[in-house]
Amino acid sequence: MSNEQFASVWDAIEDTPEEAENMKLRSSLMRSLKDYIERTGLNQTEAAKLFGVTQPRVSDLMRGKINVFALDALVNMAAAAGLHVEMRVVDAA
Repeated sequence: MSNEQFASVWDAIEDTPEEAENMKLRSSLMRSLKDYIERTGLNQTEAAKLFGVTQPRVSDLMRGKINVFALDALVNMAAAAGLHVEMRVVDAA
């Protein structure tokens, strides 16, 4: 058993640092979109119409099915909801 520690679960389970970074961004966007839906009281059909996707797609979002979402699709959904997405790039520690 290894005592290796990771800054993120994605660092621990993904094969490469690139994949881990992508998953971190996707999970953050998915959490923000889910929070938006819950905060505004939208049902899945209403959220789908607002985001420009189907209701089953919103269901996937709400269930946390991260592997079915590309980063650009999540950015598009956030923008359609009137959310502003910011990205920050820093040197890896």
